[in-house]
Amino acid sequence: MPAGSGFLTALAAAEERGFYLTRSAVDGRDRLYAYRRLPDLPVYVTAGIDRASVLAEWRETLASHLVFGLPATAGLVALTLVALRRTRREGEALAQLRAEILRREASEEQLRQAQKMDAVGRLTGGLAHDFNNLLTIVLGSLELLQRRLTQGDARQHRLLDNAIGGAQRAAALTQRLLAFARRQPLDPKPLDANALVSGMAELLRQTLGEAVRLETVLAGGLWRTFADPNQLESALLNLAVNARDALPESGGRLTIETANAHLDEAYAAARAEVAAGQYVLVAVTDNGAGMTPEVAARAFEPFFTTKEPGRGTGLGLSQVYGFVRQSGGHVAVYSEPGLGTTVKLYLPRHAGPPEGAADAPAAPLAPAAGPATVLVVEDEAAVRAFTVEALRDLGYRVLDADGAATALNLLALHPEIDLLLTDVVMPEVNGRRLADAALLRRPDLPVLFMTGYTRNAIAHNGMLDPGTHLLTKPFTVAQLAAALRARLGGRGRA
Repeated sequence: MPAGSGFLTALAAAEERGFYLTRSAVDGRDRLYAYRRLPDLPVYVTAGIDRASVLAEWRETLASHLVFGLPATAGLVALTLVALRRTRREGEALAQLRAEILRREASEEQLRQAQKMDAVGRLTGGLAHDFNNLLTIVLGSLELLQRRLTQGDARQHRLLDNAIGGAQRAAALTQRLLAFARRQPLDPKPLDANALVSGMAELLRQTLGEAVRLETVLAGGLWRTFADPNQLESALLNLAVNARDALPESGGRLTIETANAHLDEAYAAARAEVAAGQYVLVAVTDNGAGMTPEVAARAFEPFFTTKEPGRGTGLGLSQVYGFVRQSGGHVAVYSEPGLGTTVKLYLPRHAGPPEGAADAPAAPLAPAAGPATVLVVEDEAAVRAFTVEALRDLGYRVLDADGAATALNLLALHPEIDLLLTDVVMPEVNGRRLADAALLRRPDLPVLFMTGYTRNAIAHNGMLDPGTHLLTKPFTVAQLAAALRARLGGRGRA
């Protein structure tokens, strides 16, 4: 063999065994050779195979694998892609399901809270009605006694003043219960919240004290809202007092801010009690102690308070909640312990015309020019007796009835009746239906309603019906006189 042959070259690299590729000198084909030395002999055994045969066999084998393996591989790839897509869809569906579960749990919790608040509201509303009748008797009788007790020692007058003061505080507490229960009839007007906040600034400063710095941030171009200004003032005052109590004794800062706000569908969908739309925002913010999430969740519950015993009734925020909800608005609380609290009142935007001329000044609290005749209709005997006594003290002639049937008979028998003063909540025929029947007979007859609980007889959606004049129980003799003089316009009969 030549020295450069493939066998000798391979042998030089590995003496015992090995492989090499070379072109055959016999037929000129490329062959793959293997060689091995026999044990204990200087003899090598070699064998070669045509490289083309090897490649042909490899191609056949590969072709057979491709015929069966390629579709199977493609199928596996396809199945893998389908599984991935399905897994991804199932993951997305699971995430949506979890989000829906959380949303439903939140909605159910809100519904439970709303139902609880409504149940408590119904209870407190019914109790407030009875309390208002009792307080009308107590407060009115004390005032009549005070008017008639022209002489007496100072101790008697002081006792009367204390009793009247206690009855007035009880009346204020009852009004808060009605406000929370959304049974307090509202007298809404187109309202400029900026003007109301500005007008309350001095009162708030006196209430908060010198240690608390009051700031107002009033938005330009603020929309008007449609709300009861007296109730909104009371709500802001309640929020300011609660904020003051949350501040340290060294003082702090309280900010009242107004703004135009739009609550979108996403916000409304997350809160079942609010509708999407445009609102006027009035926010009260303090930098006081703040509330934990557990306390904030119960902030509007009646009688719930974190104050020390004797420092609060737990009805201030409940009154705010009831007023705003009855006005068609929404209340939101944002608070963090140690950082302060923000209470946001969202009142619906009023798109109608602005309020007209200012109300006429109240008539002086004096008896009528002549003995005008008033028909008093009240099913509670004690309330009726006090009202009749008070009207007679004011110089009116009085007829009284315990129900609608007797009242209509008296109207037919006494055409000289100048005014119908009727309770709203009465058995069988309520005050609204009585007034309608009376006005069919006497279209020009002035009607004045009195009530401690409306039950939608003269108010719908919490708002007084147009043209309705209402005297809220409990009332004082001075308030009764003012209401009658306003309805009669100073008219009287000889």
